[in-house]
Amino acid sequence: MSRTGLAGVDVGGGGVRVRIEAGGSSAYGEDAAPVPREKGRVDLDRLAARIAGVVEGAATGLEVDRFAGMAIGVTGLPGLVRDPGRLWSALRERFGLGTLVVTGDMVTTHVGALGFRPGVVVAAGTGVITLGTDLAGVWNQSDGWGHLLGDHGGGAWIGREGLQAALRAHDGRSGGSPAMLDHLTARFGDPLDLVALVYESGSAAHHLASFAPSVAEAARAGDHVARRIWIEAGRHLGQTAVAAASGLEPDVSWGGRLFDAADLLMEPFQHTVRMLLPGARLTPPLGTSADGSLALARAAADGSIQPRHPYLYVFADHRTPAPGGSRVPRAGEGPA
Repeated sequence: MSRTGLAGVDVGGGGVRVRIEAGGSSAYGEDAAPVPREKGRVDLDRLAARIAGVVEGAATGLEVDRFAGMAIGVTGLPGLVRDPGRLWSALRERFGLGTLVVTGDMVTTHVGALGFRPGVVVAAGTGVITLGTDLAGVWNQSDGWGHLLGDHGGGAWIGREGLQAALRAHDGRSGGSPAMLDHLTARFGDPLDLVALVYESGSAAHHLASFAPSVAEAARAGDHVARRIWIEAGRHLGQTAVAAASGLEPDVSWGGRLFDAADLLMEPFQHTVRMLLPGARLTPPLGTSADGSLALARAAADGSIQPRHPYLYVFADHRTPAPGGSRVPRAGEGPA
């Protein structure tokens, strides 16, 4: 027996996560390896192979052999994804795709958190990007500038701040944290080994973010330096939410694995939003970025999603009719 399904793909700093839906059943797959990059940009050819492997693994138990709709939320779009159409070219025949949506993970996090309602959603994992949008005419991006230029309050930022405090303790400089130095040596060994790993690996943000759980552990154990880092992270996230709220109803939500540390992050985040945007409605997320990807895949299959370049691209075979007879937008069509 074979089935036609829907696939939502979430590609973030923590890897590739897939949700598949078919015939009333669902499946999940994950590959936690860092997103492949080439000269800083997302390597779409290698990423397509990674996505295909995770999708095929998750689809096996559901006996899915083609997808009416697939949506991929990719970290780094817009900015670090040169040609989203490469994913369509690589995956179209392999999965018998009817329609493919390629968008930024900030969009899938937004849809996962608020459905298709307008508002502001902070997406925080390895990095940070905030989107205020009504999915039509308003598209306000705040931060998302990468670990060297921004991503303030994200996992890599927290890990870097923690490692810097650990190294200050190692050197005997003021402001250091002996507790985090203990975590550093337990995780990375000698500080010189850490230097080689961060500067030579090509995935510095991933390694920096991997230390964020240690900063959380130190904060929960009472280390005041670690606690201050998390408070400052929450403030940064609150500020980026407020910056993206222009022209929108003040619904503010959040998503991403960094918010799993809610006991450390949520109070300073929400306090900052309320202080700077008194009318804000802080709305707990309905779901995750993977849920948002699946919702976009469903919209792609029924032809109800329109492209909004450079934030959201829709690719479809013009020979494939949408359910109900409505035409699916052709690959490369501009915004409605």
